[in-house]
Amino acid sequence: MKKDIEDFINYIIFEKRLSKNTSASYSKDLEKYEEYLEKKKIYNTSDISKSDIESYIEYLNKNESVSSIARKLTTIKSFHNYLYQTKKISVDVAETIERPKLRKKLPSVLSVEEVDRLLDIECLTPIDYRNKSMLELMYATGLRVTELLDLKIGDIDTENCIVRVFGKGSKERIVPVGEYTLDSLSNYLEVRGQLLKNRSCEYLYLNSQGGRLSRFSFFKIIKKLLMEKGIHKDVSPHSLRHSFATHMLDYGADLRSIQELLGHSDIATTKIYTHISNNKIKEEYNEYHPRSTKE
Repeated sequence: MKKDIEDFINYIIFEKRLSKNTSASYSKDLEKYEEYLEKKKIYNTSDISKSDIESYIEYLNKNESVSSIARKLTTIKSFHNYLYQTKKISVDVAETIERPKLRKKLPSVLSVEEVDRLLDIECLTPIDYRNKSMLELMYATGLRVTELLDLKIGDIDTENCIVRVFGKGSKERIVPVGEYTLDSLSNYLEVRGQLLKNRSCEYLYLNSQGGRLSRFSFFKIIKKLLMEKGIHKDVSPHSLRHSFATHMLDYGADLRSIQELLGHSDIATTKIYTHISNNKIKEEYNEYHPRSTKE
């Protein structure tokens, strides 16, 4: 089974071109799956039955959340489909197993006024200029956090007002940027050298030691700024991305355009923002229509 798992991981890395984080997650899921099957004396993928997978799901139900189980089952189904497609097994025993139903949680979104407050950063140090530039760019483009932190100096084209982004699966897209973003970006680039500490680094956004800023550090920065600005919301590192998409939709942008800007391969993923926008419409109706509620 180890060889089959190894072949599958190589397949998703080199052929499907999934990210390092995704492939590492798949590898960890399959390692746990293999451990469980070996306890049942199952050592070959051809010996796995549908009931073995179902018993594994029951085993996971005792200690794991629905979302965690759903993710693990997605990994297992992908693995068995790969085995079937490559003729390593004659029947895909995982094909008909249904994923557990997840409650759709709408992403946390900041209002336009809250975004304005968040981006109102007094720039006194290179760190201040970096923070303002990062948040301006993320809100202006809807980049994922990893995409933002993976940006290199050469990905920025200030002359043509565009940013070259490499998203999931190394898919490249070109995203336009506006004057506010270009202004804060230019100000940051003027002081970026002070963060380098006589080092060389191709990444655009640097930590205080002159290296690439981490995702964890980014989240700490945005949480600290939210607290300073008195914005008390449960946010994720992607909150500015979600706010970008929601505000674009609220101001009349086409869903297909938002899909392209966000780098979604399926428009169904983008449609979640219509639910947020609809919720806002309902709230405003209830607040402002004179006969929306009884006295």
